[in-house]
Amino acid sequence: MKSNCAVRNSAITNRNTTMDTKALRQKILDLAIHGKLVPQDPNDEPASVLLERIKAEKERLIKEGKIKRSKKSAKTSDTPHYENVPFEVPEGWKSVPVSELFCLNPKSEITDNTSVGFIPMACVNDGFSGNHQFEERIWKEVKKGYCHFQNGDIGIAKISPCFENLKSTIFQNLPNNYGAGTTELVILRPLNIHAKFYLYLFKSQWYISEGTKYFKGVVGQQRVHKGIFTDLQIPLPPLAEQYRIVAEIEKWFALIDQIEQGKVDLQTTIKQTKSKILDLAIHGKLVPQDPNDEPAIELLKRINPNFTPCDNGHRRKLPQGWAYCQLSNVLKITMGQSPKGDSLNNKKGIEFHQGKICFSDKFLLDSGIYTNEPTKIAEPNSILLCVRAPVGVVNITKNQICIGRGLCALTPFEGNADFYFYLLQTLQDSFDNQSTGTTFKAISGEIIRNENIILPPLAEQQRIVQKIEELFHVLDNIQNALEV
Repeated sequence: MKSNCAVRNSAITNRNTTMDTKALRQKILDLAIHGKLVPQDPNDEPASVLLERIKAEKERLIKEGKIKRSKKSAKTSDTPHYENVPFEVPEGWKSVPVSELFCLNPKSEITDNTSVGFIPMACVNDGFSGNHQFEERIWKEVKKGYCHFQNGDIGIAKISPCFENLKSTIFQNLPNNYGAGTTELVILRPLNIHAKFYLYLFKSQWYISEGTKYFKGVVGQQRVHKGIFTDLQIPLPPLAEQYRIVAEIEKWFALIDQIEQGKVDLQTTIKQTKSKILDLAIHGKLVPQDPNDEPAIELLKRINPNFTPCDNGHRRKLPQGWAYCQLSNVLKITMGQSPKGDSLNNKKGIEFHQGKICFSDKFLLDSGIYTNEPTKIAEPNSILLCVRAPVGVVNITKNQICIGRGLCALTPFEGNADFYFYLLQTLQDSFDNQSTGTTFKAISGEIIRNENIILPPLAEQQRIVQKIEELFHVLDNIQNALEV
């Protein structure tokens, strides 16, 4: 896109919205670079094989004179020492220095009268979009005193505060494929990797934090140390997984774009985002596993010393410390039964609920109906599940209540009900698909008891709840900010 770049990038006017959506995007990028956003595929070509191909490509380019072999400076006293990526990468990934995957600051050789794109810093957008504009110039006007690049190269601002503001881009749609720009951009030319994956990595909070550790220069003119673009160890996933990760990131970012732009129904978007968070949680991808946690199998055996794992050997590999079981192994399940009609009133007794749960956050609202002769009782902090339409909807009751045939109560044998409250939300489609009936759909107690789940250790359940509620709080703030 052509632009004279005279007008600065437009700012989002709602400060709370900007802060909250930025935090959500950063969480998505954090999951991505840790290998927790999409599942690994054992059939992918491992990163070690990809790395050998990258090295061979670099040697070919060196022999053809298209790039120069990098030289290490003898002066290393002020050079940061970057060790392996400071987090565990998944099986099939590698940890490699940036210089292994990119050519740094390449030079272009083209004729003087060629039209090219010229990009000052003002033409590189802040934030996550990776967009840029350009001015059209003649090569002889910009070939000296500026950095060189071409379509497909990555440009990253090295000066503060542009670096922290995520001024980085993949150059595209340049006239005649070439461009030049401010020397405050560092240019990285990717070698046999998915540039978009690494653009997102360079926008991640982890990478920005690593860069700001080693700023050089006076305040207002500080620059990132060159080592952040050469020696820093970064993750290398299999190439196929790089593409899957980018597709997932962009699906999430599209949802957030819709929130920011107000172009879709807010409630639907928030619901989709929360659903994805819950999906990551129940598959062990929302918080890291801790090898020091008591394994879930010990929790199950403590609840029932005769517990036998139901893993038949053909299921997928579980996260560390997790175990297969059924809902009845971890929850006391009480099916509702309505009291006699003549015991119902609106003045005294125990609050009665038949179904079609009312919500206020996650806690049950007072129905205004009571019974003097309660039958099935749900104790305080029990999870309530609709067994009749709407099948699978869940809530939690703060108080002791009587439940009718439209509900069942679920109480953990050990642990906090909040984890199971979130887990059961992910099972709504499963319960709905198993429901039967002509007048109205319903599920039986047997279906609920036999529902298969994968169970994390008790300590991880608590970490999952904490992270879910932290992220949901961000989403709720976004919703509240946009509804004002």
